[in-house]
Amino acid sequence: MELKRPYYAVIFTNTRTEEDNGYAKMAQDMEDLARKQPGFLGFESARSSLGISISYWENLESISRWKANIEHQVAQQKGKEQWYSWYKVRICTVDREYEFTQRS
Repeated sequence: MELKRPYYAVIFTNTRTEEDNGYAKMAQDMEDLARKQPGFLGFESARSSLGISISYWENLESISRWKANIEHQVAQQKGKEQWYSWYKVRICTVDREYEFTQRS
């Protein structure tokens, strides 16, 4: 799916603590909630020793509304208290994209 450019990416990079303490459910709930927000365009994530989640948004206002969402704020606080030993958030403008798919 080709998105209208420019659009924005929020890159959330993190390392986790040892305990789950409801993390998996909260992560899924937050993805589901983000998908319902105005301006949401997409989501990708990967996890190994380093977790990377990227959400895509139409504009900076949509990102600000998502950050201010009350349910999201609760998850952010739990993340600081229980789930993350470190994280970094980057907000970037996507001006260009391309992809490769190997044919079977």
